[in-house]
Amino acid sequence: MRYFQQIAHGVDTTPMLLALQRHPELWNADTFRTTYPGTPHSEADDILLRYTGPSAERSVDTVIEDDKPVWLPAARVLPWRPVVLDLMRRVEAYQLDRLLITRLRPGARIAPHADNVGEYAAQNDERARFHVVLQGLPGSIYHNGDETVAMLTGSVWTFTPREVHAVENNSADDRIHLIVDVCLVP
Repeated sequence: MRYFQQIAHGVDTTPMLLALQRHPELWNADTFRTTYPGTPHSEADDILLRYTGPSAERSVDTVIEDDKPVWLPAARVLPWRPVVLDLMRRVEAYQLDRLLITRLRPGARIAPHADNVGEYAAQNDERARFHVVLQGLPGSIYHNGDETVAMLTGSVWTFTPREVHAVENNSADDRIHLIVDVCLVP
């Protein structure tokens, strides 16, 4: 495969899924990513853990140009550390950038788009994006370039976000991913 690479499987997602069940109020507490004009993520639900500054100061331009995300309140509530720190150790990342959880309900989709504009995307030579699949069933499919994969629960994937990519959840349950952006030694 040119665009996708599975780097792990068998990750224990139970602690995070239990915490998400206990804290449903975290979903969509910050809706910037799913509501800005023209967003491809309009059918998704998000929990932002580490992202561009306070929502009141955010715009599409500030997000595109941001290279210094900040911690948001949900990061203090959810047990992200074991999974994320293990991933960072595994890939020898030296810095954590954006961190968020996204959910697609059955039948929902993320429209085709490419993350290829602005300062954040320009630094992709040293940045990498990983998807830790907290919950993924057959029928939840990810398209990147001309490739398609089903990302299943407990797997970890990296892909090329500068290429056009899209998601559709044709499964019977929610698709929930922890998206981890890190800096790698160039």
